Amino acid sequence: MATREGWLYVAGVLAACSRQIVGWASDEAMSIALVARACERAIQTQRPSPGLLHPSDRGSQYASDAYRELLRSHGVVPSMSRAGNCDDHARMESFWATLKIELIDGQVYARRAEARSAIFHYIEVFYNRARFHGACGYHSPVDFEHHLN
Repeated sequence: MATREGWLYVAGVLAACSRQIVGWASDEAMSIALVARACERAIQTQRPSPGLLHPSDRGSQYASDAYRELLRSHGVVPSMSRAGNCDDHARMESFWATLKIELIDGQVYARRAEARSAIFHYIEVFYNRARFHGACGYHSPVDFEHHLN
């Protein structure tokens, strides 16, 4: 995401069933630490059972030994398709496309802090709690999860 201070990169973890963003982080560099923070937040909030599959693209951050060890240490199983096949992470890619259309769409923020605030509001207030999803029976992700329990 462009800011006048430079780029702001965002990493996220999406719950496949509800489409809820369960962990996300932002930083001025796309790094292993960035994707690890998003994953750690997801693990803290969701407390997954051992054996949970974690699909991702084949980016170096996700394929790194450090990231794979983070997943292993929590009993999470990494899942990557072969090169050129995005099926494993298609839902996450769909979210990024939606965020770009609904939030960014040519917007250049003055500061990274302003962009972080906009992303927080989009994910935590709008996307997870108010935005209806056809895949969730036209409920928000949070409401859909409540209906499952």
